[in-house]
Amino acid sequence: MSLPATAAARPSVLSGIGLMVLSVLLFTTMDMLVKLASERFPIGQIVFVRNLFAFLPVMLVISRSGGFAAIRTRNLLAHALRGGIGILSMVCFFLSYSLLPLGEAVSLASSGPLFMTALSVPLLGERVGPRRWSAVIVGFVGVLIMMRPGSGVFQPAALVAITAALCYAIAMTQVRRLSRSESSTAIVFYFTLFATIVGAATLPFDAVMPTWSEMPLLVAIGLIGGVAQFTMTAAFRRTAVAIIAPFDYLGLVFAMTLGYLVWGDLPDVWLVTGAAIVVASGIYIVHRETMVGRQRRAALASG
Repeated sequence: MSLPATAAARPSVLSGIGLMVLSVLLFTTMDMLVKLASERFPIGQIVFVRNLFAFLPVMLVISRSGGFAAIRTRNLLAHALRGGIGILSMVCFFLSYSLLPLGEAVSLASSGPLFMTALSVPLLGERVGPRRWSAVIVGFVGVLIMMRPGSGVFQPAALVAITAALCYAIAMTQVRRLSRSESSTAIVFYFTLFATIVGAATLPFDAVMPTWSEMPLLVAIGLIGGVAQFTMTAAFRRTAVAIIAPFDYLGLVFAMTLGYLVWGDLPDVWLVTGAAIVVASGIYIVHRETMVGRQRRAALASG
């Protein structure tokens, strides 16, 4: 006797949510460690160790996915383009962590989905309706509130976090395009490879020799980042985007909490208000994209 569809699906949904929450917690922990590391090590070196040690979980997944056949590609140039934009995004993210309180940097970077929706029109040819455009506009109002322009406390470093979010959105549109013909394992592998090479290229010009007591910090950044990448991928495979995507915004709560516990940074009302607006806009965009997708599938089925 088989279980009803809803009962059978429930464990998959719960595991997907659990994996998503774990992924967000891991990524935020990595962000905290990057901020700690940036107090002594240059950003290029942190990019290098982040990706070098991420190869351990990446290679484990490759071995369980059929070996190197899982990363064969005919789109190396496309991977390089995605890698270049993604590396620029990573550099800006890491730099923003060193320049801003952790909670503020992560909150500003959460505007990535807003940029992604806006860029999906010119870069992917997708259609975005007036409701989603309205949500994007409202979301950017939230970003402006967090940046506090003209208030006397605006920090130019906030633009670094916004640039990181913009580059992230462009990189994710490239991932969408690549995913039509490439496996997620191949996409992660080639990005990790290119980022390691670029990070290594900076070492002769700007590097600090870590002590033995500092090595666990650098290794942890790479291992945690690599594991987080695959837990997030597994979450999206198990559960619908509309269900688990909102949990990504738990990262703001985790970042603000860690920022207070480690550095004593207490978010002000501007940051909390702006972040709440961005989160609400992002969740609404996910909801509308899901509704539009269902309507299109229903129209194709009936046609």
